[in-house]
Amino acid sequence: MASLDIANVKKAYGDVEVIRDVSIGVPDGAFVVLVGPSGCGKSTLLRMIAGLEDISGGTISIGGKVINEVEPKNRDIAMVFQNYALYPHMTIAENMGFSLRLAGRPKPEIAQRVEDAARILGLSDYLGRYPKQLSGGQRQRVAMGRAIVRNPQVFLFDEPLSNLDAKLRVQMRAELKELHARLKTTMIYVTHDQIEAMTMADFIVVMRDGVVEQMGAPLALYDTPSNLFVAGFIGSPAMNQLPGRLVADENGSRFVGAGDIAWPLETSIRTDRPVTLGIRPEHLVPAPDGQGVPARIKLIEQTGSETYVIAHFGETPIVALFRQRLPLAIGDTISLTLAPGAAHLFDTETGQRLTA
Repeated sequence: MASLDIANVKKAYGDVEVIRDVSIGVPDGAFVVLVGPSGCGKSTLLRMIAGLEDISGGTISIGGKVINEVEPKNRDIAMVFQNYALYPHMTIAENMGFSLRLAGRPKPEIAQRVEDAARILGLSDYLGRYPKQLSGGQRQRVAMGRAIVRNPQVFLFDEPLSNLDAKLRVQMRAELKELHARLKTTMIYVTHDQIEAMTMADFIVVMRDGVVEQMGAPLALYDTPSNLFVAGFIGSPAMNQLPGRLVADENGSRFVGAGDIAWPLETSIRTDRPVTLGIRPEHLVPAPDGQGVPARIKLIEQTGSETYVIAHFGETPIVALFRQRLPLAIGDTISLTLAPGAAHLFDTETGQRLTA
C-alpha cells in the first residue's frame, strides 16, 4: 500500500492542453473516484499515473517516490481496463498468473497467488475454464484477479463496469467495495457515472475540461457543491437550477424567478447580481393551495418506492421527487414549496456558490 500524490500535473498535445495544473493527494488505502463527462481528462490522468501517457509538467509520486521517469512495469501499479483483455486460449488460472510468469516468479508462488485471488473473487471453481465459458461479470472478476495477484501498491480502474448490464453493475459495485475493504490498497477508479462515484468512493474528484472542479467526500459534494457544474453533475436526478434574483425587505429574503416563482429563503446572503437557485428534487415539498408555487404536471414516473414528477412553473421545468404516493395525474396543478434550509444559491454569471 502507498499514498499517491499528483502535484501540478499538466498534459498537452501540441498547443492543446487536456490536463491543466491538476493537484490531488490520495491517502494510503483510500478509494478515490475520478468522475466527469466524456473528454474531461479523467482517463488521460489515469494513464499518466500508469505511465502509458507522458507528463508535460508537474510530478506524480507513489509512496513518496517521484515516478515521472519510471517505466510502467516498474511503477508497482496494476490496471483494470474497460475491456477485459483476456487471452482466449488460456485458462482462467493461466490468465490470472500470466504477469507473474513474465516476471519469472516460481511456479509454486504463482499457483498460490492465483489460488488466493480466486478465493477472494469467488473464482476457485472456474480456474480450469476458458474466458468464453464465463459470464461478463465473471470475466471482469478475472481481470481484477490478474491485477490482485501482482500485489501492487496502487490499483487503477478505467471504467471497468461500463460493459455490464445494469443489474450486474450494481452487484459488481458492491463486490469492488468489499474487495477494497479486504485488501486495504489504494484504488483510483475512473467513471462518468456519478452513481458509481457516490456509492463507491471514500473521496470523489470531479473534473471538467482538464481541471478539478471540486474534490471531497461524496456527501460533502452532494450537500455543498462549489459551483453550478458540480451541482448539476452530482445527484440523480440532477439538481434543479432556477435563474432569478434575491429580494430583501423587512420580512426577510425571498427568491424571485420566472414562472411566478417567489419563495422565502432563510439566508443572510445579500447581492444585486443575478442568482441561480439550486434545489434537489427531494427538497420540493407539496404545500396547501395558496402557500406554495403552483406548477403544472407534465409527466409522472412511478418506481414503486418513489414518484418522480416533471412539472412546469410557467415555462420553467422542474423535477420533484416524492417518497410517498400521491394522487396525481398529468395536467394537474400541484403547489410546491422548499424544505427548510434546502436552498443552494449560486452567482449566475460566475457559477460559483454564494456563501455568507
